[in-house]
Amino acid sequence: MMKLIKKVSLMKKNIVGGEILGESKSVDKNSDIVHKTNTEFWDTIGSGILGTTALPSWNSFLPPENKLNLLGDLTGKSVLEIGCGNGHSLEYAAKHGATDLWGLDISANQIAKANEYLRFKGLSPHLICSPMEKECCLPTDYFDVVYSVYGIGWSTDLNITFKLINSYLKDRGVFVFSWSHPIHKCVSIENGQLIFSNSYFNEKWYCAEMGNKEIILSNRMLSTYINELVRNGFVIEQLIEETDNNKAIAANSDFGRKALMLPTAFVIRSQKRKD
Repeated sequence: MMKLIKKVSLMKKNIVGGEILGESKSVDKNSDIVHKTNTEFWDTIGSGILGTTALPSWNSFLPPENKLNLLGDLTGKSVLEIGCGNGHSLEYAAKHGATDLWGLDISANQIAKANEYLRFKGLSPHLICSPMEKECCLPTDYFDVVYSVYGIGWSTDLNITFKLINSYLKDRGVFVFSWSHPIHKCVSIENGQLIFSNSYFNEKWYCAEMGNKEIILSNRMLSTYINELVRNGFVIEQLIEETDNNKAIAANSDFGRKALMLPTAFVIRSQKRKD
C-alpha cells in the first residue's frame, strides 16, 4: 500500500499507549482509506507493535477490572466485544460467567486468531469481521453488556458507532470502554520534564508511522466521547482516569513516571437509557 507520509523536517509528535509514534502529519479523513490503512496494520504487525491489552486490564496503568467491577456480574450474560483482537478478553468474560460470546473486529487476521484461541479453550464464540461504524449481522436489543478495551478510539465516526452499540443493547444494558486519555497524547517527557507538545483541542486526523506500517487516528477530546454517548441514548455512570501507582512505579519507565502525574487512559461505564 502506498504510504501517505512524506519525509519532512517538522512533524507533530503523537502517542499511542506508551509509544511515541514515528513521523506523522495531519490528513483529511476518508473513512475508506482509514479502514484500509488500519486494517493492514492490524492484519500484519499491530499486535507485535502495540501488544495485547486484555481484561482484566483496561490499560497498563488503570486499575484492573477485578478492582473496578465495571462490567458487573456476567453470570449467564450475553456480551459483545468491539475490537475483540485475539480473543483473550472474551475468554475472561467466559471465565466470569458470560455464556453468549460475540466479538467484532476490523482485522480478518485478528478474528482468525480469536476463533482459533477461543475454540482451543472450548468456547464457541460468534465472531464478525467488520468496521464498527458499519451495520452488520449483529442482533439488536440483544446484549446485556457491550465493552471495548482500547478499540473505540479507532472509530471513524463516534456518532454512528455509539448509535449502533446502543441498538445492540437491551434496555438498561451496559457499555464500557477504555482508550488513551487525550491529555496523555498532548504531553511528552523530554529530559525528565513534562512538555506540552500538542494542543488538547486539536482533533484533526493524522497519519503516523508505526514499525514499517502506518495508522490513521484522531486525538479526540474527552468531552467528545462524553457528548456523543449522551447524544446517542446513554447515561454515564462512571468515568475512571486514576493511575494505579504501584503499576506505574513498578514499570520504572518514563511512561510510568508520566502516569504518576497525569492520566494516561480513561474508562467509561454507561447504561442504555430506557425509552
